Amino acid sequence: MGRCFVFAAGELSLPRLYPREPGDLVIAADAGWRRCIEAGVTPDLLLGDFDSMPPPENFPHMERFPVEKDDTDTMLALKVGLSRGFREFHLYGGTGGDRLDHTFANLQSLLYLRRRGAKGFLYGRDFVWTVMENETLTLPREVENGLLSVFSLTEQSRGVTLTGVQYPLDGAVLTAEFPLGVSNHITGEQAEIQVEAGALLVGWQLPAAP
Repeated sequence: MGRCFVFAAGELSLPRLYPREPGDLVIAADAGWRRCIEAGVTPDLLLGDFDSMPPPENFPHMERFPVEKDDTDTMLALKVGLSRGFREFHLYGGTGGDRLDHTFANLQSLLYLRRRGAKGFLYGRDFVWTVMENETLTLPREVENGLLSVFSLTEQSRGVTLTGVQYPLDGAVLTAEFPLGVSNHITGEQAEIQVEAGALLVGWQLPAAP
C-alpha cells in the first residue's frame, strides 16, 4: 500500500513535497486544489463543500459535500484515505494563515489517524508534526541543534522519556495543561521519545527550505 497525500488550503512549502510513486493517492480538499496546482500535482480526487472556491470545470474526479457537516474538508479526505486502506498520510497546506482553528483541527486529526492504526505527518514551513501513543519514536537529527516540541494530548501522558536532547526526561508525566515539552533541541545524532501511556503531539524542525 502506498501513501495518501492530502492538500489543504493553508501554507504550502513546495520543497517538502515527496515525489509521487505508484500506489500513492493524492486528494485535494476544497481550495487545496489551488495548492496542488502550485505544486504541479494533479489530484486523484477533489472533494469538499466548495465554500472557499468554485469547483473547477471539467475535472472528472470530484465529490461535493454540504457546507453544514461535522467533518472539515481535510477530515473528509483523511476518511476517504482510511476507507481505501491507506495507513501513511502526509498533509500539506494544513497550517498557517489566519485560521488557527483549522491548524488546531488538523493537529487533532493526527490523533484520529493514530487511533485508527495509521500515521499522519502535518507539514508547516520548516516543521513537521505527528502523534504517537503508547510507543517509541526515533527521530534523526536533520538540523544542528534542531527544535523539538512534545505536548500531551491526553489529560496525562505517563512514562515519557526523552534522550538525545538538550533537556532529557526519564519516566516523566506530561499533562495537557502545562507545556513542559516546548522548545527542546535535538543534540544527539538522533532523539528517542517514549511514552508508556498517553498520546503525545511531537513536532520537530526540518532543514530550511531553499
